[in-house]
Amino acid sequence: RRPDAWSESQKERADLLFERYPKLKQAYNLSLNLSNIFEKTTDKLYGLARLAKWHEAVRQSGFKSFNTISRSIQHHYETILNYFDSRSTNASAESFNAKIKAFRSQFRGVRRTEFFLSRLTQMYA
Repeated sequence: RRPDAWSESQKERADLLFERYPKLKQAYNLSLNLSNIFEKTTDKLYGLARLAKWHEAVRQSGFKSFNTISRSIQHHYETILNYFDSRSTNASAESFNAKIKAFRSQFRGVRRTEFFLSRLTQMYA
C-alpha cells in the first residue's frame, strides 16, 4: 500500500519497522518509485529517463531481488515504453493464457490438438 492509504496503526508499524530495518525502507521506496513511474509518467522519453534512474538506484542498492526486474525492464524497454503512449497492457492476454493452461492441465495434457482447440473455442468464444 501507499503511505497515504495507511491507517494510523500501519503508520506506527511502518515507522518502527523502517527505523529498525533501514534496508526494508530502501526496498519499499524502490518499489514505490517504480510504480510512480508508471502511474505519473505520460511521455515515452521522460519514462525512459526515469526508468534509467530507477535502474541506477537499484544497482546502487545492491538488492538482488530487484536486479531481476531491472534486467527484465532493460531487455524489454522498447515494448514497455509503449505503455506510456496508450496506457494499455497485455494483462488480458496473460489472463486468457492462464485460462488455457488451466483448461489444458484439467485434462492432463493434450492428445488431440483439434479436439482441444474445438473445446477451447466452445468454452471461450
